[in-house]
Amino acid sequence: MKTTPKIALEEHFSAPGFDEYSAKYTRALPTDFVAKLDAKLTDFDDQRLQEMDAGNIEYVVLSQTMPGVQAETDRDIAVRRARENNEFLVERVARHPQRFGAFAHVALQDPTAAANELERTVVEYGFKGAMINGHTLGRYYEAAEFDVFWERAQALGVPIYLHPNAFSQPPALLEGMPVLQGAAWGWGVETAGHALRLLFGGVFDRFPRLNLILGHMGEALPFQRWRIDSRFAAYPSGIKLARKPSEYIGSNILITTSGVCSAPALLGAVGELGAEAVLFSVDYPYESTAEACTFIEEAPLTDSVRAMVCHGNARRLFKMGSTEELQLLQI
Repeated sequence: MKTTPKIALEEHFSAPGFDEYSAKYTRALPTDFVAKLDAKLTDFDDQRLQEMDAGNIEYVVLSQTMPGVQAETDRDIAVRRARENNEFLVERVARHPQRFGAFAHVALQDPTAAANELERTVVEYGFKGAMINGHTLGRYYEAAEFDVFWERAQALGVPIYLHPNAFSQPPALLEGMPVLQGAAWGWGVETAGHALRLLFGGVFDRFPRLNLILGHMGEALPFQRWRIDSRFAAYPSGIKLARKPSEYIGSNILITTSGVCSAPALLGAVGELGAEAVLFSVDYPYESTAEACTFIEEAPLTDSVRAMVCHGNARRLFKMGSTEELQLLQI
């Protein structure tokens, strides 16, 4: 059966030594499960490519698994290790340049250094943007001190993928319920809140061409657009925006399907945001590549919308060539 070519954007790896940052998240998981994750996170040549081929995923943009240097308490070490991570990734991408792209790893402990590292990797190596693994030691990024980073991303014309992180201080609601603090619920709430901080903090008014990407079908934000508008209009708390809040979600804020293989959710997201704002992803290796690919092939979309979601929107966002051009490069 002929399947749709695909590009995926939330596809993780782990550089040597970075498992120490994720240890607090993995120590509670079954040992055999962690071993399987580690094997996939450190593989670039075997199972990763086999799964891509099986699902007709032509190209993936690789990113360091969370939390990375966002959890580093020493600013200078964070800056150094982010650069080391990117140099490691450059070498891995070079082995399969027609199959792999890269999101930069940056240390927002130092926003200027993060902006410079983003520019270095985009200009020198052709990186596609950056992935930020949530807050940095409890600091979010709507404040003016981070504008140097957002300004640079806008100037370079590359998106920033905002990936979940755990709450730095879990709210009382989640205390005593670890099942709610992780990926099943709390991480998505934290990330959606982070994106709204950027929106209501005026980041997209200051940088109107900036693109932020949210995974997991937009961390539920597409389905709250009407209510956000309604309640903001009723009591804006002194905040003034150039547009309705909903108008930023789908224009400045784009979403991927990573980790949500639900046709009704996909149709709702496309209905709320428009097909141009929704992009396919897997969330490798935390989700099943086969399941994600089967889901998007069987979803009740028109062929043209499916092509946009699977690869067309990514090609436009990253200024990539067509499928035929990529195939010529591989000959």
